[in-house]
Amino acid sequence: MGGLKVYGSVISTNTQRVVACLFEKGLDFEFVPINLDADEHKKEYFLNNLNPFGQVPVFEDGDLKLFESRGITKYITHEYGDKGTELIERDTKKNAIVGTWIEVEAHQFESPASKLAWELAYKPIFGMTTDNAVVAAESEELGKVLDVYEKRLEKNKYLGGDTFTLADLNHAPNLHFLVGTSAQDLFKSRPHVSAWCDELLARPSWKKVAELQKAHA
Repeated sequence: MGGLKVYGSVISTNTQRVVACLFEKGLDFEFVPINLDADEHKKEYFLNNLNPFGQVPVFEDGDLKLFESRGITKYITHEYGDKGTELIERDTKKNAIVGTWIEVEAHQFESPASKLAWELAYKPIFGMTTDNAVVAAESEELGKVLDVYEKRLEKNKYLGGDTFTLADLNHAPNLHFLVGTSAQDLFKSRPHVSAWCDELLARPSWKKVAELQKAHA
């Protein structure tokens, strides 16, 4: 039985999501860099032994191997419930609300946010040209989602209620990329969303994600 390992790339939002969860839990883990530029995630060993879909991250806990970042963060949250930040609600009904907003992130927020991050944050890094038509369309879609968030956050400090949970944490990677681009206006124009976003990205766990990025840049 080995310790905890994360195979991934520090520029991957999905990898960052898992790493942030581990930091919130105060868990020690080994980070194993996967070179996406060299297509290490598409090599035979990776496909046969880690993730048959050829994607990062992959998480190991002893002889348990998991892929898909949101499934990994759910496992970490429940398996290590007595460690660090709880990230769930113990009350069944309250936790059902948290679960709903976890699904909202995955099915409503992720698509427009990740497409905008690709156009506005990643493409400039790779020397590619931003598609302004895509930016306009996805900004409109994300704005609709954030309108719902603004109403939710008018009445609750966090999406799941009064406590920071996995429903909030899962947003941090895409938020991190978007607030440094022209898309920041989507957040700043909604005061409750803006305050929520600022708090998420100021958490010690996210600062540690940034430190890991620098270490493996």
